[in-house]
Amino acid sequence: MHDDWWRGAAIYELYVQSFADAGNDGMGDLAGARARLPYLADLGVDAIWFTPWYPSPLADAGYDVADYRDIAPRFGTLAEADALISEAHGHGIKIIIDLVPNHCSDRHAWFQAALKAQPGTPERARFWFRDRPNNWQSRFGGLAWTQVGDGDWYLHIFAPEQPDFNWSNAEVRAEFEDILRFWFDRGVDGIRIDTAGMLTKEPGLPDLDDEHPHPFVDRDDVHDIYRRWRQIADEYGARVLIGEIWLADTARLARYTRPDELHTVFNFPYLSCPWDAARLRAVIDDTLALPAAPTWVLANHDVDREVSRYGRADTSFDLDARDHSQEVDLELGTRRARAAALLTMALPGAVYIYQGEELGLWEVEDIPEDRRQDPIFHRTGGADPGRDGCRVPLPWSGTEPPFGFSAGHEPWLPQPKQWRELTVQAQSGDPASMLTLYRTALRVRRQQLSVAGVLTWLDAPAGVLAFDRADGLRCVANLSDTPVELPAAAEIVLASGPLASDARLPPDSTVWLRLSPQTLA
Repeated sequence: MHDDWWRGAAIYELYVQSFADAGNDGMGDLAGARARLPYLADLGVDAIWFTPWYPSPLADAGYDVADYRDIAPRFGTLAEADALISEAHGHGIKIIIDLVPNHCSDRHAWFQAALKAQPGTPERARFWFRDRPNNWQSRFGGLAWTQVGDGDWYLHIFAPEQPDFNWSNAEVRAEFEDILRFWFDRGVDGIRIDTAGMLTKEPGLPDLDDEHPHPFVDRDDVHDIYRRWRQIADEYGARVLIGEIWLADTARLARYTRPDELHTVFNFPYLSCPWDAARLRAVIDDTLALPAAPTWVLANHDVDREVSRYGRADTSFDLDARDHSQEVDLELGTRRARAAALLTMALPGAVYIYQGEELGLWEVEDIPEDRRQDPIFHRTGGADPGRDGCRVPLPWSGTEPPFGFSAGHEPWLPQPKQWRELTVQAQSGDPASMLTLYRTALRVRRQQLSVAGVLTWLDAPAGVLAFDRADGLRCVANLSDTPVELPAAAEIVLASGPLASDARLPPDSTVWLRLSPQTLA
């Protein structure tokens, strides 16, 4: 691959504890991931993004990091991580890891030292300690401050077990620059930056009000951090920095991808968009207008799976207002998810695939309360169902749980028995399966679509998206409720489902076509 491999890559998000369990303790691990590398190579991905694999008490599924330079014992060892990186490279697959710079675990050595130190000491200056809290609320519910034994309070925008770093502190900045080098030296190809827009806080930590509506979101001084990180990444060559930034303002979002900052950011407006042709086209146009390499994503470990989202009456997604009260039509949701996959993979740029999307898994909404792990569920008293439903371990084989995820050990989250029809084993030999669709689409995408191919919109009926790529491929996505005509001379490259008997494209379907030069003219 070239130095800008990330511009058109197919990147697979691997949620470590739910991917594959080789240790047979009910939780996924690096040995399980290594054993499944041939599966990912066969799927056709170019890179794997690993969610946090560091030592952690798991207050927030590993996003509470206790040591940024080691591997969690439940996942394996540094030596195993080195072997995984090397073996993935042997398959032609890049490795991206998750870095969590906004906060650490309350078990981190620095925070433990801060708790033992006195107010006003250098140990506490690495975090946000104050003698009284302001009115900021935690993203996981409740006050964003916790009091310690000597009366001081510390800030945690997320769970109390996740104290926020003070990024105005020079030691904090130097520490993370060293962490970047540590992993780049081990062969990691990229860094996904968790909550990348929230690191810096407004001086004085003012109350959240009309005058200070976003004192810890998208502050101008956060860009200084990423300019320095970009310098470090560029020293190593062919490394990528990817920002997780939830911003509706595209102009503000674009600032993160200036030439001397991050290489790319996630496209959350696309992920959150409802199944609506006009609104999707607007998001696509806005994305392609940004001065940055486009990315496309339908799901991740924080978001309800699209099979369920697209099967609800309201097909949009709101990170702060998950709604599991709506009835889900899984047949409809699956049909739309297949169509969305082909639409997404036809767009120019990089595409992200969250593990299980390629199997057509749905959001598991009936996890027993005593099995739920997500702090969002517990801190809101169940008002927010949380994210456990999209994190249920993958089904690999067999007809009963744990479906080959573990060697008979009960997984850390329960799997639906109905997933027996969605295992990798069950789908691998089925030409009509979701897995076959993904494998085929990724292969065609790699072979026939250029990274930065031009997209030209075509006139189409209401509810239909149609465009040509400069590579000669035409994509038609029918989001309307009636079948639509296709060009008579077109060769069907791939369709998300069967065409109508009269060769028209049914509702909630997408097709890739190749037209003759005469037809295109």
